[in-house]
Amino acid sequence: MGEWMAFDFIIVGAGSAGSVLAARLSEAADTSVLLLEAGPEDSNLWIHIPIGVAKTIRDGSVNWLYSTEPDAATGNRAIPLPRGKVLGGSSSINGHVVTRGQPEDYDSWAAEGNAGWDYESLLPYFRKSEDAIGFKDPVRGHGGPMTVKRSQGLDELTGLLIEAAGQRGIPYNPDPNSRNVEGIGHTQRAVRGGRRVSAARGYLKHARKRPNLTVVTNARARRILFEGRRATGIEYVVGDQVHTAHANREVILASGAIGTPQLLELSGVGQAKRLKDLGIEVVRDLPGVGENLHDHYLARGAWELTQPISMNERSRGLPLLGQVLKYAFTREGLLANAIAHMIIFTRSTPQVERPDLEVTLTPFTATKATDFKSLDKTPGVFMSCVPLRPKSRGHVHIRSADFNDKPIIQPNYLHHEADQQATVAGLRLIRSLLTAPAFDHCRGDELWPTSDKQSDAELLQYARETGLTIHHVVGSCRMGPADAAEANVVGADLRVHGLDGLRVVDASIMPSIISGHTNFPTIAMAEKAADMIRAANKNHSGQ
Repeated sequence: MGEWMAFDFIIVGAGSAGSVLAARLSEAADTSVLLLEAGPEDSNLWIHIPIGVAKTIRDGSVNWLYSTEPDAATGNRAIPLPRGKVLGGSSSINGHVVTRGQPEDYDSWAAEGNAGWDYESLLPYFRKSEDAIGFKDPVRGHGGPMTVKRSQGLDELTGLLIEAAGQRGIPYNPDPNSRNVEGIGHTQRAVRGGRRVSAARGYLKHARKRPNLTVVTNARARRILFEGRRATGIEYVVGDQVHTAHANREVILASGAIGTPQLLELSGVGQAKRLKDLGIEVVRDLPGVGENLHDHYLARGAWELTQPISMNERSRGLPLLGQVLKYAFTREGLLANAIAHMIIFTRSTPQVERPDLEVTLTPFTATKATDFKSLDKTPGVFMSCVPLRPKSRGHVHIRSADFNDKPIIQPNYLHHEADQQATVAGLRLIRSLLTAPAFDHCRGDELWPTSDKQSDAELLQYARETGLTIHHVVGSCRMGPADAAEANVVGADLRVHGLDGLRVVDASIMPSIISGHTNFPTIAMAEKAADMIRAANKNHSGQ
């Protein structure tokens, strides 16, 4: 590339948002776009096989392998926090479960002063982004880049859970991505032809053929360049070579809820005292950078089954060979599925106005291994519960002025009493489902938590000591009005408060987390952002 080049737009991060932005902004033939990705091309085989998340979740070649700071509220553990470091970002290594959340999630953003971010305003972009196969609800999209299909597989086990849910008053919902999410339904997966549909595959595969889009992988952004209060470019490193790229119009940060605040602080944008203490020259005192970090915290139940209806017994020997052959010839079967096969959206108590709890069924157990390295030899099932709208808030900040140092990540899981109560309610619901009459003929022992843990205090302590993140970190560059700039980082136009030529487009801008998985909402947000950016630059050539 050389030491210095100019582009109309520079996008930092080729993840769920950055891939969308690069594809959409480069649709104008005389608009030049540079997309920088810190990780490699998405050539790793396990990225593309849907079940391969069990491998990529711990693979440092495509994963930042972050960890949270130890915290007494979660057993003083450093909890692994995977984030994608590869073309496609976390959409290349996640569980590819597709959810949108609830309309009220987005309406609350708009009510906080973010005009245009309500559900009805985002709905066209949800529809534009997806190709929902087998779904007829008018809110669903068809013909978009991201294929969405219903999960298939272990019909006997999923059928039993549907029956058990009905026995506990939870109805079947044929499409939890409609306006009504409540009930139990099959998970929906981002898979086409038996292969993962990441944002890179959905958006960049064809866009990269355009001469006006330049994609540079293994390119680590070191700092944003400023002239006064205007962002003018990016300094980045490939190997041991430092490069500089100039942005004629805008620099757009799309590095996620960890990477974006990290780059802002390294570049002098953040709380002034924190930056000065690290020897960083302050460009803009913006205390909200890195604050408001929150995430979905997951607690699990595990049960033995007395009948061979799980993945455990299919994960070795001839049954495994059968699944491999099925995938090879049909691109279907267990290897083509999301890890979670069923999803429940329900209320932790009858007094809650709308579903605030997610429960998923994973048709295997791995109680004697970590990170799903090997499944148990006897049949079993995991079920997980997640409070959907956690009230606990944390932070992410740079550790030093060295861009190679991993940041300090502290989500403060389970600090708020409401999150504790919802987690305990979720564990009790899992126990209720698996002790329903539907499972009487095949129920074995309760493995996690053990049956002696009955009180709320015992269940909460179990969740503190064993819970994990579900990898949905958001909120660290909160969107909101400039008059609350102590807390907010970007406005509804996604421009960083008090700076010119700089926007943030990724999950870090979410004022509050949505009631579901964050990948597809981030893609829809980026679709909307692309239209906003094009409209704002319409007086330039090529717009």
